[in-house]
Amino acid sequence: MLGLIVNPVAGIGGPAGLAGSDGAAVQARAGARGAASRAAERALIALGVVASAHPGTRVLTVAGAMGADVARAAGLEPVVVAQPGEPTDAADTTDAARALADAGASLVLFVGGDGTARDVAAGLGSDAAALGIPAGVKMYSPVFAVSPRAAGGVAAAWLAEGGLPVHEQEVLDVDEEALRHARVEPRLFGTLAVPFRPGRTQARKAATPADEHAAVRAAARGAASAIRPGVRYLLGPGGTMTELARRLGVPKTPLGVDVVLDGRRVIAGASEAELLSEIARGPARAVVTVIGGQGFLLGRGNQQLSARVLRALGDDPLLVVAPEQKLIDLGGRPLLVDTGDPRVDAGLAGFIRVITGPSTTSIYPVNAPEHEGEGHAP
Repeated sequence: MLGLIVNPVAGIGGPAGLAGSDGAAVQARAGARGAASRAAERALIALGVVASAHPGTRVLTVAGAMGADVARAAGLEPVVVAQPGEPTDAADTTDAARALADAGASLVLFVGGDGTARDVAAGLGSDAAALGIPAGVKMYSPVFAVSPRAAGGVAAAWLAEGGLPVHEQEVLDVDEEALRHARVEPRLFGTLAVPFRPGRTQARKAATPADEHAAVRAAARGAASAIRPGVRYLLGPGGTMTELARRLGVPKTPLGVDVVLDGRRVIAGASEAELLSEIARGPARAVVTVIGGQGFLLGRGNQQLSARVLRALGDDPLLVVAPEQKLIDLGGRPLLVDTGDPRVDAGLAGFIRVITGPSTTSIYPVNAPEHEGEGHAP
């Protein structure tokens, strides 16, 4: 039987330009910046796939916004086994995971990011499998599907086949306050048994080896030479972008999106609304890098670069910069874009030029995660 937990505030810090969504104070700041969580929307996409394959399926879940509401909206039958507090917090997720396991859930779908995965792992135990529907800001852990639709496909296959092979995967998380001070130190908080389907579950984020730092500097030099006067550049998060900013002579928030124009930083740690305002003032382009091991360009840690922002940037919105080795390490898998808008993702799919050095580029395929691994789809 399926279980479902929705973190109703998952990912709210992303569009707000914050480095996560953990804690009531951060969630309040995000709300004040006009951000809203898309957790329910992404849960509905996943559950819609399940409902299409198994109409009327009963789902063990939590009352209200933590599960029952979206299960009912998807056409499934919620069976409430846990009551959250108001407002909800991390303890509600841990208690819910424990209640779902006790009620007999064999696969628990949870909606959120690394913080939610950590809370699920604390309560679930070893008797049930789990799979994350990606909706958070931080997603270092290899416990998530590559997209909500992919999560729904795996869950539907789980029901049809009475289970799937599972891999024991690490649950990693970082201290968000440390992130805001540019210290990225993922820690292991437990493990989850995750159902595996090729191309449907994401890999762990890979760190940049020390011997690749020279390649990062080379790629950044190549990107710096592509910068043009009079154009606003929206520099995404990551070490490669930090190196690019250094070469441009501007400071950089390592995990935020900064706006740079003509050799000066216009905005540090911009929200989605601030990016839209800057784009309206003149030519602009987003500069992003590849998440090592996962291949994501958009939708993981840079949710400020939303579908609305991508549409506002026009027909050629992205300048992609990455060391060649990051592409080689993908083993032929395409780069991925997950803005949450299938039309925008489809428009970005195809091939893209990746700057890999001062005079070198690669033409590399880009895909939407909805289509990744289709040859192995359930």
